[in-house]
Amino acid sequence: MTIARTALVSLALVALAGCSRSGEIDATGGVIAVRSACPTAAVPAYTGDITLFNPASSRDASAIDVVASITNVRATCSEGAQLYTEATFDVQARRSDASAAREVTLPYFATVVRGGSSVIAKRVAQVTLRFAPGEYRATASAKAGSYVDKDVATLPPEIQKRISQKRKAGDEDAALDPFSDPDVKAALQRTSFELLVGFNLTQDQLRYNATR
Repeated sequence: MTIARTALVSLALVALAGCSRSGEIDATGGVIAVRSACPTAAVPAYTGDITLFNPASSRDASAIDVVASITNVRATCSEGAQLYTEATFDVQARRSDASAAREVTLPYFATVVRGGSSVIAKRVAQVTLRFAPGEYRATASAKAGSYVDKDVATLPPEIQKRISQKRKAGDEDAALDPFSDPDVKAALQRTSFELLVGFNLTQDQLRYNATR
């Protein structure tokens, strides 16, 4: 999928990226804003774990077959005309029956979300865990990348100026937080991207994670 001037997820397995955003008042009264255009990385609530049962229809603790979780996310971001992000992560799993060698393949997703709600791109892939005979635990690693055009992830100059302009005591806007300005909020939302990764759960599996 290529989306002009927005975002592209390129899946080797899964992608994440890091960014930081902060603000403080400097000695002259201006706001020092540090904001990377790189997408933030996150695992959505309830999607970082998956539980398989045997039989599949049971939800009894005694029927738990395999439990796996996403962990050790390590992300990088390269800046240019496009922001390329790449990350690796581990899937750690344990099983209840270690009597024989076994392979377990689990589906997961990677999505780029803009403004906290608009899905720009999504991919679903699989990761395979290989349990050796007699071993209860297994780990698999995966990676992927995402591209976001830098110009759509960068605040317009006028918004950056509004955030960082100097304010003096006694000025009408001295006590105003620039980040509370509706125009600033809207610009931050438009230029904010997230790269979300998690297990591609069924509705039943998602419900189990949310209510267990």
